Amino acid sequence: MSEKGEVSIEQKAYWCVVSGSDVWLQAGELPIGTAKQFGFDIEKCICIGEFNALPVIWLNDQDVEKQLPLTSLRECLGFSEPLFLLISKAVQYGHMSQSMRFCPQCGGRNHLNHNQLAMQCGECRTLHYPRIFPCIIVAVRKDDQILLAQHPRHRNGMYTVIAGFLEVGETLEQCVAREVLEETGIVVTNIRYFGSQPWAFPSSMMMGFLADYHSGNVKPDYTELSDAQWFTPNNMPPVAPEGTIARALIEQTLDDIKTTSH
Repeated sequence: MSEKGEVSIEQKAYWCVVSGSDVWLQAGELPIGTAKQFGFDIEKCICIGEFNALPVIWLNDQDVEKQLPLTSLRECLGFSEPLFLLISKAVQYGHMSQSMRFCPQCGGRNHLNHNQLAMQCGECRTLHYPRIFPCIIVAVRKDDQILLAQHPRHRNGMYTVIAGFLEVGETLEQCVAREVLEETGIVVTNIRYFGSQPWAFPSSMMMGFLADYHSGNVKPDYTELSDAQWFTPNNMPPVAPEGTIARALIEQTLDDIKTTSH
């Protein structure tokens, strides 16, 4: 089956039934079965990829007749990365179909174009693809310390690295420097790319960086943060969960500290 292929009612598949950033799981796993078995409307089902030789199907929760128990996408962070990314794709398509119901060009009613996987205006025919919001996330190192911050929304005392949205007319590197300075009062140098992760809450793209301390004292912006501190590898607080790029940045920085301190 091609990535955007049609789905048969008796075809075994993985099912991504989504609403907002929530997804339907059975016993903590993405359900496998057929549209006939689950009672799904085959006309509403769209194949968005393949995993373990099975199609992965996106379906909005509102197009399912029975009420299904939904779980946050965060509960899928422990899944294999290819599967997590496919579920994230379904969440982002679901967000597109729910948030782009009207054309920003002419105000006409949009409908889902199944071939393009985009919303298309019924009046001016303009195609509107999923909006992706670029966001930087950065681990800052100072000798044998890492800069970590706590947000009011974080539970259980969790700390993580600095993140923020890209502004118009700004490079990614400028965004890194600005966000760190605004949120913590720290000036950074040696900004370098680390990796990326789609973050479907609801539709961000996290672009990860490493940076080194240049100057300044930690002065948290309390409108954004609850706290910000330097931590050593032997004195770490609870941090972002495994499967997140935040955790990968933290672990990379701690590994770098251990490697260069020997």
